[in-house]
Amino acid sequence: MDLADYFKNTKGMGVLATADGEGVVDTAIYSRPHFMEDGTVAFIMRDRLSHANLQSNPHASYLFVEAGQGYRGKRVYLRKVGEEKETERLYALRRRTAPVDDDPADDPKFLVFFEIERVRPLVGD
Repeated sequence: MDLADYFKNTKGMGVLATADGEGVVDTAIYSRPHFMEDGTVAFIMRDRLSHANLQSNPHASYLFVEAGQGYRGKRVYLRKVGEEKETERLYALRRRTAPVDDDPADDPKFLVFFEIERVRPLVGD
């Protein structure tokens, strides 16, 4: 099973880790990545700490823990290669719509693209 199929068919929880230019780390819950036709993956982000960190440090890590018993999942090492702000493509990719009071118009959204540098299992190598 390739990685796109894995994320399409596997339920679980994901955590994106980023760090700023000084190396101060942040983690946040993120949904599964979107797989783009050019081979990159993308996440939809609001203008919060994870997005801010990526402005000074393009490296990130996405940890995905499969639902169920045991420790199964993936660690995906990423490097930011681009982003778009408030594009039609971003809105077409959204898997869910936030309630109106949780999605204010003045809270910009970004579609951030990453190159996958390495994939490892959740536990071991």
